[in-house]
Amino acid sequence: MAGHSHSANIAHRKGAQDAKKAKQFTKLIRELTVAAKHGLPDPSANPRLRAALIAARAANMPKDTIDRAVKRGSDSGEGQNFEEVRYEGYGPGGVAIIVEALTDNRNRTAGEIRTAFDKHGGTLGATNSVAFQFQRAGSIFFPPKKAETDAMFEAALEAGATDVVSDREGHEVLCAPEDFNEVRDALEKKFGAPERAALIWRPQVTVAVGAEHAETLFKLFEVLDDNDDVQSVSANYEIDDALMAKLSA
Repeated sequence: MAGHSHSANIAHRKGAQDAKKAKQFTKLIRELTVAAKHGLPDPSANPRLRAALIAARAANMPKDTIDRAVKRGSDSGEGQNFEEVRYEGYGPGGVAIIVEALTDNRNRTAGEIRTAFDKHGGTLGATNSVAFQFQRAGSIFFPPKKAETDAMFEAALEAGATDVVSDREGHEVLCAPEDFNEVRDALEKKFGAPERAALIWRPQVTVAVGAEHAETLFKLFEVLDDNDDVQSVSANYEIDDALMAKLSA
């Protein structure tokens, strides 16, 4: 199993669902607020806000919570101090990792990210120390019930996508970053709102991870996910399905 984002591959332990949802909402609220602040509060004129709304609705966030987050960003004052920061480094087994964060305190966040890497056999590097191993791309994901594989492939290519990866979990449409909004809008008109739509870091090459590093690597991912400032984590690992099943048990 390989992937540009580890998030879909980490099994959440029973009994922690409420805490996970609360943290997910915290991250989504922050993104909604920042997206509204850096553009118009109208999602039709603000692509970043539109993407944030898709993510919030997919997470079943209550409408009033969404509206409050957007209003905070639209108003002057609250939420204005968040800034986007990217951290790069290597995890156990030489896996390249990119962490994207929204923070109101760069020193705090940098310290926490560095500690997470250090405690889990990794090394935090400088900006662009691993980004060259990834390609920036637009990713638009639809569940399988939205369309047959051939129909999705044809519509995606017609809309300007570069590739479609379909499996039993759904269809991931990939495109150049500059075409992201146009491709997403065209597919949304045809198939309805996607389940996820965002700019991602897609690995150009992957690193095979064995049993000696896999558990520690996934513990690092969990610690990073648990940080309220962290919005996304991308990594270029590849892991055997049997080992993945064992880690998820």
